Amino acid sequence: MATSGPPTSYQNVLRDKQIAALKRMLNLNQPTPRGSVAASEPVWKVLIYDKFGSDIISPLLSVRELRDLGVTLHLQVDAGREQISDAVAVYFLMPTAANVARICQDCRAQLYDKYYLNFVTAIPRPLLEEVAKASLEADCVPQIGKVYDQYLNFISLEDDFFVLRNQMLGEVSYYALNRPDASDEEIQRICDSIVECLFSVFVTSGKQIPLYNLSLT
Repeated sequence: MATSGPPTSYQNVLRDKQIAALKRMLNLNQPTPRGSVAASEPVWKVLIYDKFGSDIISPLLSVRELRDLGVTLHLQVDAGREQISDAVAVYFLMPTAANVARICQDCRAQLYDKYYLNFVTAIPRPLLEEVAKASLEADCVPQIGKVYDQYLNFISLEDDFFVLRNQMLGEVSYYALNRPDASDEEIQRICDSIVECLFSVFVTSGKQIPLYNLSLT
């Protein structure tokens, strides 16, 4: 999935806009002045992501750049993690039941001092309620800094070249969509996944979202 055209300015390059969104997220969703990582000493933090979040960040930010943004440690959400009671934790995850369960587990274990929850795409209300319930049970509501839907569900490889995903790629492939034995439910789920990714592209680019009216017949 790609777009092409003449060279564009910083403001118009999709890759740069995704980088800016990630830097803002790692700056605890505060604006980062262009041309500098932060206006002052960054808040030191732990970055916790899943494979989807890792795939998005890896082509865009190097380990050194993460360090400059205050990330002292970056870990997979499903890895064994020890308590760092004075650390700020920034999560960047797909809003899945398994990931939300791990967040709830971390809250109950009081692993970190502050939790900034960033979801790759919009988190369904039932899962959000699970987080709220766990934070109440763990008496750590004041430690939940912010919860954000980032709408960054695509992977930028070049300035205006992107792919929808690396993980479970077969689920959004041309073959999966045109498989003779694919059910209507499977096709609908694939279409929903593609639309969700493309919606993230438009949100990140700041362009107007196109509306299409299609007949089902």
